[in-house]
Amino acid sequence: MKKALFIDRDGTLIVEPEITFQVDTLEQLEFLPGVIRNLYFIQKNLDFELVIVSNQDGLGTDAFPEETFWPAHTKMLRTLAGEGVFFDDQLIDPTFPQENAPTRKPQTGMFGKYLSGDYDMSQSYVIGDRATDVELAYNLGAKAILLQPVAVGEKMLEGKPFAESCVLITPRWSDVAEYLRRTERSAEINRVTSETAIQVKLDLDGAGESSISTGLNFFDHMLWQLPHHAGVSLKLKCKGDLHVDEHHT
Repeated sequence: MKKALFIDRDGTLIVEPEITFQVDTLEQLEFLPGVIRNLYFIQKNLDFELVIVSNQDGLGTDAFPEETFWPAHTKMLRTLAGEGVFFDDQLIDPTFPQENAPTRKPQTGMFGKYLSGDYDMSQSYVIGDRATDVELAYNLGAKAILLQPVAVGEKMLEGKPFAESCVLITPRWSDVAEYLRRTERSAEINRVTSETAIQVKLDLDGAGESSISTGLNFFDHMLWQLPHHAGVSLKLKCKGDLHVDEHHT
């Protein structure tokens, strides 16, 4: 099944103006630190579709004419594309908060395509800078990453029933990319039988940081060759009925 990263725009991809909360001039367009290189890493190495999800209050009205929105938005997309970052979809809601439109996040009215069964929401993420982004993840059955300093993010989510959907709070895009990488390119398996108890954790980007303990020194020595020559991390523990024989281990 397909997976998606639903990424908020203002405050997550680009800096959100403090007074107007609208990027309506080219002069206001400013990317968050690290966003471009880390999005490029995510798109190149991980198996996610990238989707912009944004509320743009009153877009198309006198309060926020479209001709002031699209130049900066298009410039943002072209800049990202020039660095190898392309979005598969854009979901932009133009309503005002007081309209309570079903398409306005954290509601899910814009997400019909992604709720049709073709996408694994449990392995998809909403990345944003507000509590409503975490609430959107909860409503979608997805996970959330909150782009805020930890103390600020924890306060934003304190007492919220949807806080459990948030798996990471960080102000740095590099942490976002690293978290997603480790989720995508690592695995852990535990197996218990009447003869053995085995724990194996494999990280394809672990750069050889490994620990191996099977109770059999020669077996440990041979298994060490796998992470050493592959440049991966292998953490393995095995407890077997060695008092009977070695063959189960």
